[in-house]
Amino acid sequence: MGVCRIDATPLIVRAVSEPTRNADAEPDANRPRTSTRDPEKLRRALRSWLRAHTGVEGVDIFEVEIPQTNGMSSETLLFDAHWPCSTAAVDSPEDRPELQRCVARLAPAADAMPIFPAYRMRDQFQVMALVGARTAVPVPRTLWYEADPAVLGAEFFVMERVEGQVPPDILPYTFGGNWLAEAGEADRRRLQESTVATLARIHALAATAEEVAFLGDLSADGDTALRAHVDGWRAYYRWAHGDHPIPVLEKMFAWLDAHWPATVDTPVLSWGDARIGNIMYRDFTPVAVLDWEMAGIAPREVDLGWLVFLHRFFQDLAEFFGLPGIPGFLSFADVASHYTALTGYRPRDPEFYEAYAALRQGIVMGRVNQRRVRFGEQEAPAAPDGLVNHAATLEHMLDGSHWG
Repeated sequence: MGVCRIDATPLIVRAVSEPTRNADAEPDANRPRTSTRDPEKLRRALRSWLRAHTGVEGVDIFEVEIPQTNGMSSETLLFDAHWPCSTAAVDSPEDRPELQRCVARLAPAADAMPIFPAYRMRDQFQVMALVGARTAVPVPRTLWYEADPAVLGAEFFVMERVEGQVPPDILPYTFGGNWLAEAGEADRRRLQESTVATLARIHALAATAEEVAFLGDLSADGDTALRAHVDGWRAYYRWAHGDHPIPVLEKMFAWLDAHWPATVDTPVLSWGDARIGNIMYRDFTPVAVLDWEMAGIAPREVDLGWLVFLHRFFQDLAEFFGLPGIPGFLSFADVASHYTALTGYRPRDPEFYEAYAALRQGIVMGRVNQRRVRFGEQEAPAAPDGLVNHAATLEHMLDGSHWG
């Protein structure tokens, strides 16, 4: 595995979506702005909406919080719903507790310069509900979806809040001083293997093509599904960077075309943002799989490549600063071996899927850095490639030296 070359000035280490539930993470002065919403106004609006939506007049909302580690994709709102004891089971298939801890996910405000052109809140809600109902994958229980942006200023959905630990992104878990970095080898191995097992369960979802048509064509052959997935990211690149092209990203698209896999297996449900920073753990085992905004239909290797590359990015960032990081963790060889042991499927073409993951991260990070420039949080780079922190890594992938 090659070294991920990173421009660390300014330090930007976000990949796609950020954990909003991690006690280890601390605010970062270099962090791009996210929410522009007022918590008290949100509280009142949520209370009115929930009373009307459930028909329970006595329900109230307390402890509203917009986390300082809020994401740059969707926004997160934490709150407690207090239900009158006599109506605790109304409008619920299960007994509702008097105190219900909730998380709302909102599409970002337009003035926050959104990272993505659309936020697919209904799709996220639907896929989480489907995965929760059909698999053993731990996803938070979905509660309500609201399409009307007039309620909170954007469409949103609400799910139950889960307690646990998330590997921090700021500062990255590879920098040390957090629960994962300080864990023993056996515990980290348990986390790695349980994470791969979770991906395998997602990929094993039993669903008809019609049930997941909102995500893509599950009935397509593997090559068609992969081309559709890549074409979707081409469209996103044009939206995010079409007016100001980034040469290294355009070269990476050409590299993918030139190195297209000879064989692509049947597509599956792809989580999309499949990284440990989007999983909540308890005792080094997943208790909540979060952030489904990139869900789609794709070959299994799309998730596996993303899982591996995103750790490699943080590991090489640690090494850039002279820190040991967590070497040997989440290597493609180990991930693929355990995945094969669980499923019988042997992942193919690791270089292609790692490169595809690096390209996708580059597209998103380019948009994130454009956003920082717009808000005056960093200077515009001298050349467009400077918007991509790991541009040097991409160049080494292009010339083959990344893989030795």
